[in-house]
Amino acid sequence: MIKMIAQTAAPAPGGGFPVQLIVMALMLGGLYFLMIAPQRKKQKEHEKMLGTLQSGDEIITTGGIYGVITNVKDDRFVVRVSDNTKIEVGKGFITAATKKTDSEEKKSS
Repeated sequence: MIKMIAQTAAPAPGGGFPVQLIVMALMLGGLYFLMIAPQRKKQKEHEKMLGTLQSGDEIITTGGIYGVITNVKDDRFVVRVSDNTKIEVGKGFITAATKKTDSEEKKSS
């Protein structure tokens, strides 16, 4: 005859819910320090750069257009891209400043 042995459920390894909660908190903390914090720092630096731009600064747009700022408005820049061509570019579409104005270069030297 075959004897049936009752199998009991083994307790969950790792201590259950409190341990899982701590592990999740550590994972979220790591995610914050590895991904979110550096992105926020980069965003603040970009906003600072946009705040310091003025007429005469050379810039690069997100689309790769190089130009010189001729006028600063509330939410956009007027950028000269060639001798007779000016375009308006939203402030959020400026990727980088490539050169400071002559007066800024003299102050920093």
